[in-house]
Amino acid sequence: MKRILFLAAAAALAATATLASAQAVTAAYKIGFVNTERLFREAAPAKRAQAKLEREFATRDAEVQKLTKQVRDLQASLDKDGATMAESDRRNKERDLANLSRDLQRAQREFREDLNLRRNEELGQLQERANKVIQQIAESEKFDLILQDPVVYASQRIDITDKVIKALADK
Repeated sequence: MKRILFLAAAAALAATATLASAQAVTAAYKIGFVNTERLFREAAPAKRAQAKLEREFATRDAEVQKLTKQVRDLQASLDKDGATMAESDRRNKERDLANLSRDLQRAQREFREDLNLRRNEELGQLQERANKVIQQIAESEKFDLILQDPVVYASQRIDITDKVIKALADK
């Protein structure tokens, strides 16, 4: 009987020690999290980059919109007057519409590709700056680990996104 009580007491002591050491180990690490999506949406450099891209591509966007209107107008004209037009006039307008539609598709594709390329360049530069800021925050505040998206869950307690956004705005 004494032996069973001794083993039970030893097991309880071991469980308590294991739990205490597990809590001590987790308390020794300082972990942070940065919400990259929010960073790219709210940081001052991200907003400046977005405005820069809009200015840079405004002319080309207007050209694509103009081509779109021309295609729409020509299609409407054909739909309205096509039945009463001479056969040769109708074929010429249909050929013009096909050529204009092809030009529009090409212009839209080139516009999207160029815009995506420039956006990726700007986001890459922002990511580099953000990584440097995160590194500085990690070193100055003695973080052991800082995670970025994708993360399944991160508590608000460890979210340092606001600090990173503020530090990026200061630069």
